[in-house]
Order: sequence, then C-alpha cells, then structure tokens
Amino acid sequence: MRTSPALRAAALAATAAVLLPLAACSDSDDSGGTDRSGPSTASTASPSSTAEKLSSQQLDWQPCPPPNEAQGGGGSPSPLPGGTLWECAFMDAPRDYAKPDGETLELALVRGRARNQERRIGSLLFNFGGPGASGVATLPSFGTEYEKLRTRYDLVSFDPRGVGRSEGVECADNATLDASNQKDATPDDAAEEKALLDDQKAYIEDCEKNSGAELPFVGTTNAARDMDLMRQVLGDDRLYYFGISYGTELGGVYAHLFPDRVGRAVLDAVVDPTQDSAQSSLAQAKGFQLAFDSFTADCAGRDDCALPGSTGKEVEQWIAGLLGQLEKEPADGLGDRQLTQTQATTAIASALYSQETWPLLEQGLDEADGGDGALLLALADSYNGRSQEGHYDNSGAANIAISCADSKQRFSLEQTKAALPEYRKVSPVFGDYLGWGLLGCTGWPVAGVWDTPDVSAPGARPVLVIGNTGDPATPYKGAKAMAEELGKGVGIQMTYEGEGHGAYNSGDVCVQRAVDGYLLNGRVPAAGTVCG
Repeated sequence: MRTSPALRAAALAATAAVLLPLAACSDSDDSGGTDRSGPSTASTASPSSTAEKLSSQQLDWQPCPPPNEAQGGGGSPSPLPGGTLWECAFMDAPRDYAKPDGETLELALVRGRARNQERRIGSLLFNFGGPGASGVATLPSFGTEYEKLRTRYDLVSFDPRGVGRSEGVECADNATLDASNQKDATPDDAAEEKALLDDQKAYIEDCEKNSGAELPFVGTTNAARDMDLMRQVLGDDRLYYFGISYGTELGGVYAHLFPDRVGRAVLDAVVDPTQDSAQSSLAQAKGFQLAFDSFTADCAGRDDCALPGSTGKEVEQWIAGLLGQLEKEPADGLGDRQLTQTQATTAIASALYSQETWPLLEQGLDEADGGDGALLLALADSYNGRSQEGHYDNSGAANIAISCADSKQRFSLEQTKAALPEYRKVSPVFGDYLGWGLLGCTGWPVAGVWDTPDVSAPGARPVLVIGNTGDPATPYKGAKAMAEELGKGVGIQMTYEGEGHGAYNSGDVCVQRAVDGYLLNGRVPAAGTVCG
C-alpha cells in the first residue's frame, strides 16, 4: 500500500508495508491508467535492436553484498535452508520506454534458487509494497516464510527503479530528515501551516536537485514494463508473481498491459484500484481507525492491560489524551530526539500493521505516559526507514517520487483544510494525520498521469486476490474492487478474517494452503473462499 507522501514513511521492519494508495507511470502518453474522464492511453513501444538485446541479456549472478544505506543497511543475507546462498545481479532496462533505443538504467535483482531444479516451474517475482520498499533487502529477510514455494520456484525480487540500488531517488540528508520528523505534521495555526509547507517545499527542492533527471521515469507503468523485461531475461514464457500491498497495484497494472503474459499471480493486501488518492486516504483513515478500535478493545478486555480503561472507548480516550499531552510537551526519546505527537501517531500506525506488534504498542504507550518515549520513537523510526545509526533508507523519497509520478491529484492548502472535518469524523486518531497528507504531491515537479490505475485484464489467466477484513492499510473492500476490475473469470477473490496487513504471512494455514496449491500446482481456489 502507499503511504502519505507528506509523511514520507515506509512501513518496513516490523510492518513491511505502507500508507495511502495513489497510482503510477512515467512518460506522458504511456500511463497504463485511467483518467475517469477519458480512455486509457496505454501503448506498447515498437521492437528495436536495443530492445532485443535487452531481452536476451545474460545476468551475472553473484553472492549478495550487504544492503547499502539506500536499502536499509545491515549484514549480508543469511543462507537459505540447506545452505543455498542468495544471489544478486543487475539488469539493464530502458530509462524511457518511449525511447527504447536510448539510455538504459540498472535494476538490482535478488534470487534464491529453487530446491528442486528438475520440477522447477520458473521464477516467482515478488514486490513487497511501498512503493519504495527494497525487494533485494526484503526478500532475504522474509525468505524462510516462502520456503514451501521455493520447492518449485526460484524466488526473485528487485529494487524497482528509483528504489535502493536501482538508481535510488535521493532527497534530503539524514540530519534534515531527523529535523523534519520532529516537526508537527498536523498544524493547528497559520504559523504551523507555513512551517509544514516550507518544509515540504525544501524537501521537494532537494529531490529535484539530487534526482531531477530520474523523477519522470519512476512510475508504476515503467516498473510493470521492467517486470516484463525481467520475465524475458529470466527465461519465463509467463510472469509468475506475488504482489503484496502496493505490489497488488503494480501486479494489476502489469496484467492490464500484458494480459496474455500473466502466469500464476497472487495479490495479497489489495489496493483498491477504483479510488483516487483522496478517496484512498479517507478509506485508509477508516481502516486504521478500525484496527485501532480492535487494539483498544483487546486491551480493555484483558486483566493485564497496562493502559487504563474498562472499555475500548475508554482506552482510546486515554490514548487521545496522551497524544494531546505530547503535542504540548514531547517526551524524552532517543538521544537528543524527542517523542512528539506526530512521531507517536506514526508509531501507533506502524504497530497496527501486525497483531504481533500490539504488545509493543501497549508497552510503548504506557512508557510514554511516564515520560519515556524511546520505544514509540523506535517504532516510528522503523516506519520511517531510519536505522539505529541514524541513517535513512531511500524508501520515503522513492515513495513520494513514484506516488507523485502516478497520481494527477494536487491539493491546495484550502482544499486540504476543507477536507479535514470528514477525516476527523471517520478517525479521531488518524484523521488529521492522513488528511494533511493530501498535500504530499503539491508542488512536485513531475505531473501525474492518471486518476486511478487501469487494471482491466480481459483474457488473462486467473489472478488470486486476497483481502483481509482487519487490514488497516489496504481496507478489505479493495480486494472486491480489484477482482471486479480485473474482469470476470480473471480476478478470483478470497477472504482472510483476521487482523494485520496481509494474509499469507499471518500464519493462517488455510490461506497458505490455498496460495501454495495455486502457485505450485495450479489449483485455483473457489471464488469466495473464506479463511481465518
């Protein structure tokens, strides 16, 4: 799922996803999307000698180095079960698909080879969301969770253009981001509004200064075309795909552009392709409030809950009071950084991506009430892509660049303020937080190309679409919309009744059996299957 560009956050580590879907592409006539006032303008570049060379290039797979700072840093990936090493390579792709004989760029890939090469189906390509998440860093960190799929697939992921090692977009430096994240993202008066707008203007200027030449080419349609080039280079007749969160939107765009090349595809934690950015952010405010209500009700129902309140509503009111207190007087955080109201709200959003992190949220809120904001600030740091050493990955910069290259919508200060009452109505906790995010693409130097992405894929093979009833970041109804937009007989909807963002990695055996049976053996679950 996409995050609010104004908040420049990518849910990594504990959350591994993002906020606020928009949409995507690069060149002006190659959107692969839909302006609801007119027809799709998707087109396919004509073959060329350069294109033929690119599709037949041989990748030089080598043991993976440690992730660089843009990918999040850390050590080299641990070997897979059985000792198989993760391998990395670079693939050349056209910088501008409208000029296929022009300049190329390098895209970073990672691979864990199939255990049974004799029964190998092909490569299963993953995108973990964002946009902005590094697939090269993420796949090895979650690789054991897909070990069953490695029986017959090479597990493959990539850093999309503008992300990580794929000519990652560069915006503000670490010190500037630290200072920015300490500021109030939900202004209450004219002075705070000016500070927010000035900060955003400076950030955009940094992006244009450091990566201006790349910004027109980082959209989702170009990423979808990159995936089709990967399919060819990896030697597959069809694309086998596992998209999570924003990766579902990317997968839907791919299916629209290349319906005859869709193999077995799974879309989990589904972005609603029928909503524009304003509609998506409002739906997401509802989704996060729903998950927050589940968290507070769970806490109130336990005798050992550390937070005061005998009902979920009372716990929520106590948390709202804490957030109000933090706005007036931030708590001690980490080093010289404090826990502000904005950072605390970011931490809450981060923890709601997985029910497994609810205990950390409960502990962090309790400690913050006592003046110790370290745990909540650490949760916010994880969400913002900040390492313990104070280095930010480029997921936030890439998120904004891709989102704003996609969505046509740009909101003025007046339009944003006019929308806030509706946001506050659906979510007392996240309304302002997400409502002010409407300003995220205002002033961006590259125009967006669509209102909503076109994911219609008549004639494509079945695509398994999984919605989670408690998903905060990609509300459940998005799965039904995606299945319908893909087309009759193409989108096969499945439901997981549970909390958190995404179904396959929830550990639910029913979901995993259905997905594994489809990807490994071609057994398409019955439409309407319910797990959980």
